[in-house]
Amino acid sequence: MPQSIFAERETQFLQEELKARAGYNRLAIIRVIWFVGAAFLLYFLIDRSQTGLAIGVGLLGIVGFLVLLKRHQAVQRRRDRARWLAFINRDETARLERKFLRPETGLNFADANHPYAGDLDIFGNHSLFRLLNRTYTYEGSQKLASYLLSPVPISEVVLRQDAVAELKPLLDWRQELAALAYLNPSVGETPEVLKDWATKPTEPLPVFFTMARWLFPAITLTLIAFWLNGHLPGWAVTASLLGHGVLLGQVAERAKNVSEQTFAMSQALKTYRDLLKHLENPRFESAILHRLQTVTNLENRSAADAIGKLSGLVENLNFRRNPYFFLLFGIFTLWDIHYLQALDRWKQTYGPHLNDWLDALAEAEALNSLAGLAYAHPDYAVPEFANETLQLDARQARHPMLMANKGVANSLKIDGNGQTILITGSNMSGKSTFLRTIGTNVVLALAGSVVSAEKLICSPVQVFTSMRTQDSLEENTSSFYAELKRLKTLIDRTRQTSNWPVLYFLDEILKGTNSADRHRGARALILQLHETSASGFVSTHDVELGELAAIHPFVHNYSFNSDVIDGKLHFDYQLRNGVCRSFNASQLMESIGIQMHKFQED
Repeated sequence: MPQSIFAERETQFLQEELKARAGYNRLAIIRVIWFVGAAFLLYFLIDRSQTGLAIGVGLLGIVGFLVLLKRHQAVQRRRDRARWLAFINRDETARLERKFLRPETGLNFADANHPYAGDLDIFGNHSLFRLLNRTYTYEGSQKLASYLLSPVPISEVVLRQDAVAELKPLLDWRQELAALAYLNPSVGETPEVLKDWATKPTEPLPVFFTMARWLFPAITLTLIAFWLNGHLPGWAVTASLLGHGVLLGQVAERAKNVSEQTFAMSQALKTYRDLLKHLENPRFESAILHRLQTVTNLENRSAADAIGKLSGLVENLNFRRNPYFFLLFGIFTLWDIHYLQALDRWKQTYGPHLNDWLDALAEAEALNSLAGLAYAHPDYAVPEFANETLQLDARQARHPMLMANKGVANSLKIDGNGQTILITGSNMSGKSTFLRTIGTNVVLALAGSVVSAEKLICSPVQVFTSMRTQDSLEENTSSFYAELKRLKTLIDRTRQTSNWPVLYFLDEILKGTNSADRHRGARALILQLHETSASGFVSTHDVELGELAAIHPFVHNYSFNSDVIDGKLHFDYQLRNGVCRSFNASQLMESIGIQMHKFQED
């Protein structure tokens, strides 16, 4: 079972972290001993005028210290990787209980005017995004959000399903992708500045600079040699270095701008390199994953190598931000010119591909998120799609945000356009939850995900909801008028003949007006929607609407009921055929202290 696998892996990686941490601490002590010992020996040799040995010890001390530093960094990386892998598995266990350790809610992608996102909890503290999200780059999160917000042709959905099926068993590969991203949290920041720099054409430096960046340092080095041998005055060297300063002054503003554009992403570039390198293996067979690997492999260099080269160039350019380096080395070598020209060459060769590379990585992360849900829930079904008139067949469907041992499964079928499922029921009996159960599973299906059901067959549809309309002080609208605006949007969508048919979910329809108007309005809307290709669900307390089914076969009555057992309300949350005949408002009001029996009208 996934839960036991995640628990075992968490324990395994915690042990690896402890082992790596011990090695890290041990190397820290060794580095200190090496540094102090080398410094003491160097002082001892210098004090006894052993210059040759002192130079050798000094060089050996520096080399040894750098070797130890590199090993220390490697152990630190192993420690951090193990710690993040332990967290990733702990997070997976928490998700099974519908608890979320990661803070990302996706609310930055929310749109108040979206056809269904607000009502179906696509984003938020307890949302589909949070359940699915195993992305770590900014664009990966954005891509996953687009999967949930913007359905694509069914042919593309099927390709996503194939990719998910291939990724699902690759637990090590998928979690390693996540751990690599966790090693540098800056990949979660938007790369727009970097993309703007990489894709925006820049005027190349004059050809003179190509020659001058080698000629001037060579001349200055020669002058220094003559000066040290007493053949030239010091002012000659100073004048030559001033010439360097004049050259650097002509590119100073440009170097400053490029440095600012790339500095924030310099560390993230290393992680992008590692992520793209990880994407290269294994060799995938499914069409989407194969395409992503093709995008990230050019004829002469892979995307990972190109990003790695850019990372090195950016890191080296930004040495200029250290004033000591710039004064002691940058001016003499014309450092800025060398790296500005190298970065220009990189832009010309690889700049046009950067967007495609980052988008390929984002898509791999989004697909990894879908595969993560499929692996964690092996009982979830892979949806099937019908290309005929509007169809929906949900069997034993549960709300994906409820744990399996808490959700009640229900089944329902819609066959054809212009159908209305009318759901009546008492308060808190499960009407709204059922609407969200069907809606969220359809959204998951159209995103390419598995769904919380034994089986789900649906045709391509536009999901539309009106469930949580609220008043707005800013727009000076009441909740009733907000609902009317929402319903107008629904009507307008049903008139668009070029799109998929609408699958609507209307909860407690027209609840903001009196009973008579609510009944007439709801009846008129249902009859009007029947004349379009739309089908959907309407929940209501108005049992008289159920009479429509007797004369209009496109209206189908279902209900949720409650019972009073031993003086207490009991809900079974089971969908039944027919109109609800049991209501519980009086019992609920009595339960909070409103004495209904005492003040009944005569």
